[in-house]
Amino acid sequence: MPHKQGESKAMDLQLTGRKALVTGGSRGIGYACAEALAAEGCALHLAARDESVLRQARETIESKFNVSVTIHTVDLSHGDEARSLAVSCPDMDILINNAGSIPRGDLWQIEEDRWREAWDLKVFGYINLCRAVYPQMRSRGKGVIVNIIGAAGERPRLDYVTGGMGNAALMALSRALGGRSMKDGIRVVGVNPGLIKTARMEKQLRTAALKKYDDPERWPELIPTNPPPGEPDDVAQLVAFLVSDRARHISGTVITVDGGAASI
Repeated sequence: MPHKQGESKAMDLQLTGRKALVTGGSRGIGYACAEALAAEGCALHLAARDESVLRQARETIESKFNVSVTIHTVDLSHGDEARSLAVSCPDMDILINNAGSIPRGDLWQIEEDRWREAWDLKVFGYINLCRAVYPQMRSRGKGVIVNIIGAAGERPRLDYVTGGMGNAALMALSRALGGRSMKDGIRVVGVNPGLIKTARMEKQLRTAALKKYDDPERWPELIPTNPPPGEPDDVAQLVAFLVSDRARHISGTVITVDGGAASI
């Protein structure tokens, strides 16, 4: 039977029995990564702020795949909660850092408090979990960390300066940490999604349509066609490959998934 777009299908990556922590795992790209790993037989720990959405994600995944799913309601913008999450998941083979949403705006539009709030969740959330989980993986001599970042870090723009700068910092973290981590049996990789069909994409385009047309319902008119946006599963299937032993010599690099948009 042909594989439907957006539907996770196992690639036989020999991940059965491995344990994965996915932050921001209840929606969008994070949820797609959770499904892709569940299809490969991974036991899951999903972390996010909304318990009701987490419960729904767990029920859906457990109904489709024969894996265990544990949920953690946490706010990773607080360092202590990130560290507590790591303590409650001491034997993770895989960490997928994905939680975070940085607002669009230029240097003057995003107030300092909002800027710090966004970076506390995404930038420092990733940093804190890497700092906490890495020693646990090192003590076992194995592990993979994938930081899902964003293509805005490739070419920062003034109208999204908060996201471009934050993403560039996380790209640097992934390269710096992953460039020396294999001596500890750990791989660290970054993934930069471009425009992906998620609720966040719709929200951004609605805002743009309101500004351009004075009508947020016209947001579909702003969906680019060359290249078109990708699906969450386009990112998730790459992540599943990267955490597998088939990617055993990939570390300290950042892979862009944007249909070529960053090359234009």
